[in-house]
Amino acid sequence: MNKPRLRVRLTATAESIVRSGHPWIFSNSIREQNRDGAIGELAVIYDRNDRFLAVGLFDPESVLRIRVLHVGKPVELDEAWWKANFERALAGRGVLTAPHEEVDEFGGAVRTARPTQMPAVILDERTTACRLINGESDGWPGLVLDQYDRVLVMKLYTAAWRPRLDLLTRLFSERLAPQSLVLRLSRNVQPHFAAQGFRDGQVLHGSPADAPVVFRETGILFAADVMAGQKTGFFLDQRENRREVEKLARGADVLNAFSFSGGFSLYAARGGARSVTDLDLSQHALASAQKNFELNRGDSTIARCHHEMIQANAFPWLEGNLDRKFELIVLDPPSLAKREAERAGAMRAYENLAASALLHLRKNGVLVAASCSAHVTAEEFFGTAQRAAHDSRRNFSVLNKTGHASDHPATFAEAEYLKCIFLRFAT
Repeated sequence: MNKPRLRVRLTATAESIVRSGHPWIFSNSIREQNRDGAIGELAVIYDRNDRFLAVGLFDPESVLRIRVLHVGKPVELDEAWWKANFERALAGRGVLTAPHEEVDEFGGAVRTARPTQMPAVILDERTTACRLINGESDGWPGLVLDQYDRVLVMKLYTAAWRPRLDLLTRLFSERLAPQSLVLRLSRNVQPHFAAQGFRDGQVLHGSPADAPVVFRETGILFAADVMAGQKTGFFLDQRENRREVEKLARGADVLNAFSFSGGFSLYAARGGARSVTDLDLSQHALASAQKNFELNRGDSTIARCHHEMIQANAFPWLEGNLDRKFELIVLDPPSLAKREAERAGAMRAYENLAASALLHLRKNGVLVAASCSAHVTAEEFFGTAQRAAHDSRRNFSVLNKTGHASDHPATFAEAEYLKCIFLRFAT
Protein backbone atom coordinates (compact mmCIF):
# COMPACT_ATOMS: atom_id res chain seq x y z
CA MET A 1 0.00 0.00 0.00
CA ASN A 2 1.30 3.43 -0.93
CA LYS A 3 2.25 5.71 1.91
CA PRO A 4 0.26 8.92 2.32
CA ARG A 5 1.99 12.09 1.17
CA LEU A 6 4.42 13.50 3.73
CA ARG A 7 2.61 16.52 5.18
CA VAL A 8 4.26 19.12 7.40
CA ARG A 9 3.10 22.19 9.27
CA LEU A 10 5.43 24.82 10.66
CA THR A 11 5.55 27.24 13.53
CA ALA A 12 4.08 30.65 12.78
CA THR A 13 7.54 32.20 12.63
CA ALA A 14 8.89 29.56 10.25
CA GLU A 15 5.83 29.85 8.04
CA SER A 16 6.45 33.56 7.68
CA ILE A 17 10.12 32.97 6.87
CA VAL A 18 9.25 30.45 4.15
CA ARG A 19 6.71 32.85 2.64
CA SER A 20 9.47 35.46 2.43
CA GLY A 21 11.52 33.11 0.24
CA HIS A 22 14.01 31.59 2.67
CA PRO A 23 14.81 28.03 1.52
CA TRP A 24 15.71 26.33 4.82
CA ILE A 25 13.40 24.70 7.36
CA PHE A 26 15.06 23.41 10.52
CA SER A 27 13.77 20.56 12.66
CA ASN A 28 12.70 22.86 15.50
CA SER A 29 10.47 24.78 13.07
CA ILE A 30 8.24 21.76 12.40
CA ARG A 31 5.22 21.64 14.71
CA GLU A 32 3.31 18.82 13.01
CA GLN A 33 4.22 15.92 10.71
CA ASN A 34 1.84 13.14 9.64
CA ARG A 35 4.47 10.36 9.51
CA ASP A 36 8.18 9.62 9.42
CA GLY A 37 9.87 10.66 6.21
CA ALA A 38 12.73 9.13 4.23
CA ILE A 39 15.87 10.88 2.95
CA GLY A 40 15.05 12.71 -0.27
CA GLU A 41 11.30 12.34 0.01
CA LEU A 42 9.21 15.32 -1.02
CA ALA A 43 7.69 17.05 2.00
CA VAL A 44 4.61 19.14 1.33
CA ILE A 45 4.28 22.10 3.67
CA TYR A 46 0.82 23.43 4.55
CA ASP A 47 0.00 26.69 6.25
CA ARG A 48 -2.13 27.12 9.38
CA ASN A 49 -5.28 27.16 7.22
CA ASP A 50 -4.36 23.84 5.60
CA ARG A 51 -3.47 25.47 2.30
CA PHE A 52 -0.45 24.51 0.22
CA LEU A 53 2.58 26.65 1.10
CA ALA A 54 5.68 24.93 -0.29
CA VAL A 55 7.38 21.66 -1.16
CA GLY A 56 10.94 20.59 -0.44
CA LEU A 57 13.48 17.81 -0.02
CA PHE A 58 13.23 16.04 3.35
CA ASP A 59 16.21 14.80 5.36
CA PRO A 60 15.40 13.19 8.74
CA GLU A 61 19.10 12.88 9.59
CA SER A 62 19.85 16.61 9.40
CA VAL A 63 18.78 19.50 11.60
CA LEU A 64 18.25 21.29 8.29
CA ARG A 65 15.18 19.13 7.84
CA ILE A 66 13.65 20.49 4.63
CA ARG A 67 15.27 22.32 1.71
CA VAL A 68 12.56 24.21 -0.14
CA LEU A 69 12.18 23.66 -3.88
CA HIS A 70 9.03 25.67 -4.59
CA VAL A 71 6.81 28.19 -2.80
CA GLY A 72 3.40 29.40 -3.96
CA LYS A 73 0.76 27.53 -5.91
CA PRO A 74 0.72 23.71 -5.92
CA VAL A 75 2.84 22.14 -8.67
CA GLU A 76 3.63 18.63 -9.84
CA LEU A 77 7.38 18.06 -9.57
CA ASP A 78 7.55 15.83 -12.62
CA GLU A 79 10.39 15.66 -15.14
CA ALA A 80 8.98 18.59 -17.10
CA TRP A 81 9.15 20.73 -13.95
CA TRP A 82 12.79 19.79 -13.35
CA LYS A 83 13.67 20.58 -16.96
CA ALA A 84 12.00 23.99 -16.71
CA ASN A 85 13.80 24.68 -13.44
CA PHE A 86 17.13 23.90 -15.11
CA GLU A 87 16.31 26.10 -18.11
CA ARG A 88 15.63 29.02 -15.76
CA ALA A 89 19.10 28.64 -14.28
CA LEU A 90 20.75 28.39 -17.70
CA ALA A 91 18.89 31.43 -18.98
CA GLY A 92 20.50 33.50 -16.23
CA ARG A 93 23.96 32.59 -17.51
CA GLY A 94 23.53 33.26 -21.20
CA VAL A 95 24.14 29.73 -22.45
CA LEU A 96 25.19 29.99 -26.08
CA THR A 97 26.06 27.43 -28.70
CA ALA A 98 29.38 28.75 -29.92
CA PRO A 99 32.64 27.48 -31.40
CA HIS A 100 35.65 27.45 -29.11
CA GLU A 101 39.35 26.72 -29.40
CA GLU A 102 40.69 23.54 -27.92
CA VAL A 103 44.04 23.99 -26.18
CA ASP A 104 46.99 21.77 -25.49
CA GLU A 105 48.56 21.42 -22.05
CA PHE A 106 50.83 24.42 -22.68
CA GLY A 107 48.07 26.72 -23.80
CA GLY A 108 48.55 26.54 -27.55
CA ALA A 109 45.47 26.53 -29.77
CA VAL A 110 44.99 23.19 -31.49
CA ARG A 111 41.85 23.72 -33.56
CA THR A 112 38.50 25.45 -33.48
CA ALA A 113 35.98 22.96 -32.15
CA ARG A 114 32.34 23.10 -33.12
CA PRO A 115 29.98 22.39 -30.22
CA THR A 116 29.12 18.85 -31.29
CA GLN A 117 29.43 17.66 -27.70
CA MET A 118 28.74 20.59 -25.45
CA PRO A 119 27.84 24.23 -26.00
CA ALA A 120 30.33 26.64 -24.50
CA VAL A 121 28.98 28.84 -21.74
CA ILE A 122 30.20 32.28 -22.68
CA LEU A 123 30.42 35.02 -20.06
CA ASP A 124 32.59 36.88 -22.51
CA GLU A 125 34.29 35.64 -25.64
CA ARG A 126 37.28 34.25 -23.69
CA THR A 127 35.63 32.42 -20.79
CA THR A 128 34.74 28.71 -20.86
CA ALA A 129 34.02 28.07 -17.17
CA CYS A 130 30.88 29.04 -15.32
CA ARG A 131 28.61 28.14 -12.42
CA LEU A 132 25.40 26.91 -14.03
CA ILE A 133 23.48 26.20 -10.81
CA ASN A 134 24.22 27.99 -7.56
CA GLY A 135 22.25 25.93 -5.08
CA GLU A 136 19.28 27.44 -3.27
CA SER A 137 19.62 30.76 -5.08
CA ASP A 138 18.81 29.01 -8.36
CA GLY A 139 16.12 26.77 -6.89
CA TRP A 140 18.37 23.71 -6.45
CA PRO A 141 19.06 23.55 -2.69
CA GLY A 142 22.27 21.83 -1.68
CA LEU A 143 23.44 21.36 -5.29
CA VAL A 144 25.92 23.26 -7.44
CA LEU A 145 26.77 22.60 -11.07
CA ASP A 146 29.91 24.02 -12.64
CA GLN A 147 31.17 23.82 -16.19
CA TYR A 148 34.88 23.63 -17.02
CA ASP A 149 35.13 23.68 -20.80
CA ARG A 150 33.33 20.44 -21.84
CA VAL A 151 33.24 18.90 -18.36
CA LEU A 152 30.37 19.31 -15.90
CA VAL A 153 30.96 18.96 -12.16
CA MET A 154 27.97 18.46 -9.86
CA LYS A 155 28.61 18.87 -6.13
CA LEU A 156 26.02 17.77 -3.58
CA TYR A 157 25.83 19.09 -0.03
CA THR A 158 22.83 17.03 1.10
CA ALA A 159 22.02 13.33 0.93
CA ALA A 160 18.45 14.30 0.03
CA TRP A 161 19.44 14.39 -3.65
CA ARG A 162 20.42 10.70 -3.69
CA PRO A 163 17.00 9.33 -4.84
CA ARG A 164 17.11 11.73 -7.82
CA LEU A 165 20.71 11.16 -8.86
CA ASP A 166 19.65 9.27 -12.00
CA LEU A 167 17.27 12.10 -12.92
CA LEU A 168 19.98 14.71 -12.42
CA THR A 169 22.49 12.76 -14.49
CA ARG A 170 20.03 12.32 -17.34
CA LEU A 171 18.78 15.91 -17.20
CA PHE A 172 22.20 17.56 -17.24
CA SER A 173 23.82 15.20 -19.73
CA GLU A 174 20.94 15.27 -22.23
CA ARG A 175 20.66 19.06 -22.14
CA LEU A 176 24.38 19.89 -22.39
CA ALA A 177 25.99 16.72 -23.81
CA PRO A 178 29.22 17.06 -21.80
CA GLN A 179 32.35 15.06 -22.35
CA SER A 180 32.07 14.05 -18.69
CA LEU A 181 29.76 14.62 -15.73
CA VAL A 182 31.68 14.30 -12.45
CA LEU A 183 30.05 13.80 -9.04
CA ARG A 184 31.58 15.65 -6.10
CA LEU A 185 30.31 15.13 -2.56
CA SER A 186 30.73 17.25 0.54
CA ARG A 187 32.42 15.40 3.36
CA ASN A 188 29.27 15.16 5.48
CA VAL A 189 27.31 13.20 2.85
CA GLN A 190 30.07 10.91 1.57
CA PRO A 191 29.23 8.02 3.97
CA HIS A 192 25.58 7.99 2.88
CA PHE A 193 26.49 7.93 -0.81
CA ALA A 194 29.21 5.33 -0.23
CA ALA A 195 26.58 2.98 1.22
CA GLN A 196 24.73 3.34 -2.09
CA GLY A 197 27.84 2.67 -4.18
CA PHE A 198 28.82 6.25 -5.04
CA ARG A 199 32.07 8.06 -4.28
CA ASP A 200 33.47 11.56 -4.47
CA GLY A 201 35.04 12.12 -7.89
CA GLN A 202 33.00 9.45 -9.66
CA VAL A 203 32.21 9.96 -13.35
CA LEU A 204 28.43 9.61 -13.77
CA HIS A 205 28.31 10.15 -17.52
CA GLY A 206 30.71 10.16 -20.43
CA SER A 207 34.39 9.40 -20.58
CA PRO A 208 36.78 9.73 -17.62
CA ALA A 209 37.59 13.40 -17.10
CA ASP A 210 41.11 14.55 -17.76
CA ALA A 211 42.72 15.59 -14.52
CA PRO A 212 43.21 18.47 -14.55
CA VAL A 213 40.76 20.04 -17.00
CA VAL A 214 42.14 23.10 -18.81
CA PHE A 215 39.72 26.01 -19.28
CA ARG A 216 39.84 29.72 -20.03
CA GLU A 217 38.82 32.56 -17.74
CA THR A 218 38.83 35.94 -19.50
CA GLY A 219 41.59 34.57 -21.71
CA ILE A 220 43.81 33.18 -18.95
CA LEU A 221 44.31 29.41 -18.92
CA PHE A 222 43.74 27.48 -15.71
CA ALA A 223 43.76 23.79 -14.81
CA ALA A 224 40.95 22.54 -12.56
CA ASP A 225 41.30 19.34 -10.55
CA VAL A 226 37.67 18.37 -10.97
CA MET A 227 38.11 14.90 -9.47
CA ALA A 228 39.61 15.81 -6.09
CA GLY A 229 40.29 19.55 -5.89
CA GLN A 230 38.68 21.99 -3.48
CA LYS A 231 35.06 22.93 -4.19
CA THR A 232 34.53 21.65 -7.75
CA GLY A 233 38.16 22.16 -8.75
CA PHE A 234 38.54 25.95 -8.84
CA PHE A 235 37.25 29.10 -7.13
CA LEU A 236 35.00 30.53 -9.83
CA ASP A 237 33.32 32.88 -7.34
CA GLN A 238 36.36 35.21 -7.26
CA ARG A 239 36.43 35.84 -11.02
CA GLU A 240 35.37 39.48 -10.90
CA ASN A 241 37.59 40.25 -7.91
CA ARG A 242 40.54 38.83 -9.82
CA ARG A 243 39.78 41.25 -12.64
CA GLU A 244 39.82 44.14 -10.16
CA VAL A 245 43.26 43.03 -8.97
CA GLU A 246 44.46 43.00 -12.58
CA LYS A 247 43.53 46.68 -12.93
CA LEU A 248 45.61 47.59 -9.85
CA ALA A 249 48.74 45.57 -10.56
CA ARG A 250 50.73 47.53 -13.15
CA GLY A 251 54.35 47.95 -12.03
CA ALA A 252 53.64 46.46 -8.60
CA ASP A 253 55.37 43.86 -6.50
CA VAL A 254 52.42 41.67 -5.51
CA LEU A 255 51.96 39.25 -2.61
CA ASN A 256 49.20 36.67 -2.95
CA ALA A 257 48.76 35.15 0.51
CA PHE A 258 46.81 31.88 0.69
CA SER A 259 47.45 31.74 -3.04
CA PHE A 260 45.97 28.29 -3.75
CA SER A 261 46.37 27.76 -7.52
CA GLY A 262 47.50 31.30 -8.27
CA GLY A 263 44.32 32.85 -9.65
CA PHE A 264 44.93 36.35 -8.32
CA SER A 265 48.61 36.03 -9.22
CA LEU A 266 47.99 35.34 -12.90
CA TYR A 267 45.60 38.27 -13.18
CA ALA A 268 48.18 40.51 -11.49
CA ALA A 269 50.85 39.25 -13.88
CA ARG A 270 48.65 39.97 -16.90
CA GLY A 271 47.95 43.40 -15.43
CA GLY A 272 51.64 44.24 -15.67
CA ALA A 273 52.94 43.41 -12.18
CA ARG A 274 56.72 43.53 -11.82
CA SER A 275 56.71 40.46 -9.59
CA VAL A 276 54.21 38.11 -7.97
CA THR A 277 54.87 36.07 -4.83
CA ASP A 278 52.60 33.13 -4.06
CA LEU A 279 52.45 32.28 -0.35
CA ASP A 280 50.73 29.07 0.69
CA LEU A 281 51.23 26.28 3.22
CA SER A 282 50.34 23.60 0.67
CA GLN A 283 53.01 22.32 -1.69
CA HIS A 284 50.24 20.93 -3.87
CA ALA A 285 48.67 24.39 -4.15
CA LEU A 286 51.99 25.94 -5.14
CA ALA A 287 52.57 23.23 -7.72
CA SER A 288 49.14 24.02 -9.16
CA ALA A 289 50.04 27.70 -9.34
CA GLN A 290 53.29 26.88 -11.12
CA LYS A 291 51.37 24.69 -13.59
CA ASN A 292 48.98 27.54 -14.31
CA PHE A 293 51.85 29.94 -14.97
CA GLU A 294 53.34 27.39 -17.37
CA LEU A 295 50.01 27.13 -19.19
CA ASN A 296 50.18 30.87 -19.85
CA ARG A 297 53.81 31.16 -20.91
CA GLY A 298 52.59 32.12 -24.40
CA ASP A 299 51.32 35.42 -22.97
CA SER A 300 54.32 37.75 -23.13
CA THR A 301 53.06 40.02 -20.34
CA ILE A 302 52.60 37.11 -17.94
CA ALA A 303 55.94 35.61 -19.01
CA ARG A 304 57.77 38.85 -18.15
CA CYS A 305 56.47 38.86 -14.58
CA HIS A 306 58.84 37.34 -12.03
CA HIS A 307 57.02 34.55 -10.18
CA GLU A 308 58.18 33.44 -6.73
CA MET A 309 56.64 30.77 -4.50
CA ILE A 310 56.98 30.48 -0.72
CA GLN A 311 55.70 27.44 1.17
CA ALA A 312 54.79 28.71 4.63
CA ASN A 313 51.92 29.40 7.00
CA ALA A 314 50.82 32.91 6.03
CA PHE A 315 49.96 34.02 9.58
CA PRO A 316 53.47 33.75 11.12
CA TRP A 317 55.14 34.63 7.82
CA LEU A 318 53.34 37.97 7.73
CA GLU A 319 54.17 38.64 11.37
CA GLY A 320 57.84 38.30 10.48
CA ASN A 321 59.83 38.77 7.26
CA LEU A 322 59.39 42.53 7.59
CA ASP A 323 62.07 43.17 5.00
CA ARG A 324 59.65 42.01 2.29
CA LYS A 325 57.60 44.92 0.94
CA PHE A 326 54.87 45.03 -1.70
CA GLU A 327 52.62 47.52 -3.49
CA LEU A 328 49.69 45.12 -3.67
CA ILE A 329 48.76 42.42 -1.14
CA VAL A 330 45.90 39.95 -1.52
CA LEU A 331 44.59 38.10 1.55
CA ASP A 332 42.20 35.29 0.61
CA PRO A 333 42.30 32.70 3.43
CA PRO A 334 40.07 29.64 3.64
CA SER A 335 37.00 29.94 5.84
CA LEU A 336 37.99 30.84 9.40
CA ALA A 337 34.48 30.31 10.80
CA LYS A 338 32.83 27.08 9.69
CA ARG A 339 30.31 27.28 12.52
CA GLU A 340 28.70 30.08 14.51
CA ALA A 341 30.80 29.34 17.61
CA GLU A 342 33.94 30.26 15.65
CA ARG A 343 32.69 33.65 14.48
CA ALA A 344 34.28 35.83 17.17
CA GLY A 345 37.65 34.11 16.83
CA ALA A 346 37.51 34.44 13.06
CA MET A 347 36.90 38.17 13.28
CA ARG A 348 39.95 38.60 15.52
CA ALA A 349 42.00 36.51 13.10
CA TYR A 350 40.89 38.58 10.10
CA GLU A 351 41.82 41.81 11.87
CA ASN A 352 45.21 40.48 12.97
CA LEU A 353 45.91 39.18 9.48
CA ALA A 354 45.18 42.56 7.91
CA ALA A 355 47.30 44.33 10.53
CA SER A 356 50.24 42.02 9.81
CA ALA A 357 49.88 42.49 6.07
CA LEU A 358 49.99 46.27 6.43
CA LEU A 359 53.50 45.96 7.86
CA HIS A 360 54.55 44.80 4.38
CA LEU A 361 52.58 47.34 2.33
CA ARG A 362 54.46 50.23 0.75
CA LYS A 363 53.22 53.81 0.48
CA ASN A 364 50.32 54.17 -1.96
CA GLY A 365 49.87 50.40 -1.82
CA VAL A 366 46.60 48.47 -1.99
CA LEU A 367 45.38 45.80 0.42
CA VAL A 368 42.77 43.36 -0.90
CA ALA A 369 41.13 41.29 1.85
CA ALA A 370 38.55 38.57 1.23
CA SER A 371 36.48 36.26 3.41
CA CYS A 372 34.45 33.19 2.46
CA SER A 373 33.12 32.64 6.00
CA ALA A 374 29.31 32.59 5.83
CA HIS A 375 29.06 33.07 9.60
CA VAL A 376 30.81 36.45 9.35
CA THR A 377 28.63 39.10 7.73
CA ALA A 378 29.92 41.55 5.15
CA GLU A 379 29.59 44.43 7.60
CA GLU A 380 31.53 42.52 10.26
CA PHE A 381 34.29 41.51 7.88
CA PHE A 382 34.71 44.94 6.33
CA GLY A 383 34.89 46.28 9.88
CA THR A 384 37.87 44.02 10.71
CA ALA A 385 39.87 45.34 7.75
CA GLN A 386 38.98 48.95 8.44
CA ARG A 387 39.86 48.67 12.15
CA ALA A 388 43.26 47.29 11.20
CA ALA A 389 43.66 50.18 8.77
CA HIS A 390 42.73 52.77 11.43
CA ASP A 391 45.06 51.17 13.98
CA SER A 392 47.96 51.38 11.51
CA ARG A 393 47.69 55.20 11.73
CA ARG A 394 48.07 55.43 7.96
CA ASN A 395 45.89 57.48 5.65
CA PHE A 396 43.66 55.16 3.65
CA SER A 397 40.58 55.09 1.48
CA VAL A 398 38.14 52.34 0.55
CA LEU A 399 38.33 51.70 -3.19
CA ASN A 400 35.63 49.05 -3.40
CA LYS A 401 33.55 46.47 -1.55
CA THR A 402 32.48 43.45 -3.57
CA GLY A 403 31.10 39.92 -3.36
CA HIS A 404 30.57 36.92 -5.62
CA ALA A 405 30.94 36.72 -9.37
CA SER A 406 27.71 37.32 -11.27
CA ASP A 407 27.10 33.62 -11.95
CA HIS A 408 26.87 33.05 -8.17
CA PRO A 409 23.55 34.74 -7.31
CA ALA A 410 22.63 35.03 -3.64
CA THR A 411 18.94 35.31 -2.83
CA PHE A 412 19.10 34.94 0.96
CA ALA A 413 21.50 36.13 3.65
CA GLU A 414 23.32 32.85 4.29
CA ALA A 415 24.20 32.58 0.59
CA GLU A 416 26.18 35.83 0.72
CA TYR A 417 29.34 34.17 1.98
CA LEU A 418 32.01 35.94 -0.12
CA LYS A 419 33.12 39.43 0.84
CA CYS A 420 36.05 41.42 -0.55
CA ILE A 421 37.34 44.90 0.31
CA PHE A 422 39.95 47.00 -1.52
CA LEU A 423 41.86 49.60 0.55
CA ARG A 424 44.48 52.07 -0.72
CA PHE A 425 47.02 53.50 1.73
CA ALA A 426 48.37 56.92 0.79
CA THR A 427 51.04 56.87 3.50
